[in-house]
Amino acid sequence: QVHLVESGGGLVQPGGSLRLSCAASGSIFSINGMGWYRQAPGKERELVALTTTGGITNYAESVKGRFTISRDNAKNTVNLQMNSLKPEDTAVYYCNYRQPRSAFWGQGTQVTVSS
Repeated sequence: QVHLVESGGGLVQPGGSLRLSCAASGSIFSINGMGWYRQAPGKERELVALTTTGGITNYAESVKGRFTISRDNAKNTVNLQMNSLKPEDTAVYYCNYRQPRSAFWGQGTQVTVSS
C-alpha cells in the first residue's frame, strides 16, 4: 500500500499562483510515476501533469507554460507549481502514484480561482 498526503490548495485570484505538494509513504517501488489529476464539477477527471523516476514529464495542453511539476525521488514527493491561474483551473486536484500493476490516489485538495 502507498499513502499519499496532499497540501497547498486554496482560493486564489485569476493570474495568481499556488503550489501543491504530495508526499508518498509506504511500499514505494523504485520505478514509479507521480502526478496530478483534476476534476471539475460535472466533468471527468483529467490528467494535469505527471513525472516518472526516469525523468519523463507530461502536461495537459491546457496547462503547458503555466504549470511546472517537480519531484524529489529521495523524499518521494511531487510538487505542482501553478502560475497564471485561470477560473477554468478550478477543480479538486488529486495526487496520483503509480507503479507496475497498481495505482493510488490522494484524498484531493480544492483549488478555486475566482475574483
